Amino acid sequence: MNGETIIKDTSANPAPLGLTGFGMTTVLLNIHNAGLYPNNSMILGMGIFVGGIAQVIAGILESRKNNTFGLTAFCAYGFFWLSLVAIWTLPKMGLAAAPDETAMGFYLALWGVFTLGMFFGTLRLNRALQVVFATLTILFGLLALGDFTHSAAIKTIAGYEGIVCGLSAMYAAFAQVLNEVYGRVVLPVCPVVRK
Repeated sequence: MNGETIIKDTSANPAPLGLTGFGMTTVLLNIHNAGLYPNNSMILGMGIFVGGIAQVIAGILESRKNNTFGLTAFCAYGFFWLSLVAIWTLPKMGLAAAPDETAMGFYLALWGVFTLGMFFGTLRLNRALQVVFATLTILFGLLALGDFTHSAAIKTIAGYEGIVCGLSAMYAAFAQVLNEVYGRVVLPVCPVVRK
């Protein structure tokens, strides 16, 4: 040959870990938003460790795969969960004032703008991720609207929509794992055909 060394990437796909962390935590928080149980240490623990740290780890591993989208998405949403837990716990610890609903509305709306931008990136990826990011954009919009209008009904609707969002992320995670393990399409993700 010409003396070039070819390095093959044999590392595992970190995306299912990030999607699982996001999906499971989102489902559990939105069951609370739907009014089925109060916010508690279970949601806080999931937010810190599974939604937060696990997603950040997945994002860092995506950087090794040269996947800017995965790095940005998983790290950003991992830190979203950590910031959300901080927003809930810092006031209870006496370290900061609790935000009012208007402040939370702006927080959630800004995350919705970020998510909409990331949704456009999924248009080059696959349908499963398009569903995750579309439903997440809607979720942030509903949650922000609920805070801006002080509407418990909108927040409840957001909770049910958020359950769908979280389940769609879990589906995408299962699909990637099972399709790799079985070496065939077990759960379709419908890749986008590029021209």
